[in-house]
Amino acid sequence: MSDKHLSTQFDAELSGISTRVLEMGGMVEAQVAQAVQALTTFSTEQASFVLQTEEKVNAMEVDIDRNLHSIIARRQPTARDLRLLIAVSKTIANLERVGDEAARIARTVQRLIDAGVSTRLPISDLSFEAQLATAQLRKALDAFARLDVDRALEVLKQDDEIDKEFDGLMRKLITYMMEDPRTISAAIDLVFVAKAIERVGDHAKNLAEVIIYVVKGTDVRHNTPEAAETMVR
Repeated sequence: MSDKHLSTQFDAELSGISTRVLEMGGMVEAQVAQAVQALTTFSTEQASFVLQTEEKVNAMEVDIDRNLHSIIARRQPTARDLRLLIAVSKTIANLERVGDEAARIARTVQRLIDAGVSTRLPISDLSFEAQLATAQLRKALDAFARLDVDRALEVLKQDDEIDKEFDGLMRKLITYMMEDPRTISAAIDLVFVAKAIERVGDHAKNLAEVIIYVVKGTDVRHNTPEAAETMVR
């Protein structure tokens, strides 16, 4: 078999596994959106659907990981190809954790519904935080699809927006608890929901850092967005 043919096969395998990662990413992104929809509408049905999707996400991670190890064993890639495969491994791990956060939100929704909690708590603010986080995740997946460093840097630069929204939510929830002690239990649940959403943003940031590593071979973790941009230019 010619080297050219082997190279073509390898390229096809890399393309195939990248497509699977994006498929998993789309599933996880939808899962987060459905979890937030379950929260804003207090929908048991939506929450149940999120939890059912979690099993599919976990199975997909296992399948991609199995294919990944097979490619590495058979092809023994080097340089950028090896970085890409390492990035795939890190990406599916982060996506699986995003799915875990969505499932955590769904379980909280079920608990709040069972407790008959009032919807006057600042759930709409949580929805806004979730919109920021899912937008970051979508942007990170788009950067992965194109191996676009500029797009990845945008994710790093906008990460603080979710953190600021989280801090504002904490202040508001504390106010609710102080004004009406009857809301304490539900407000604490919403604190954990807000933290889960913040972690979705953190995982999107992780994906962006992985993309920069693939393209530039540069590890920008633990650097400010400004420093990261300087390192890759």
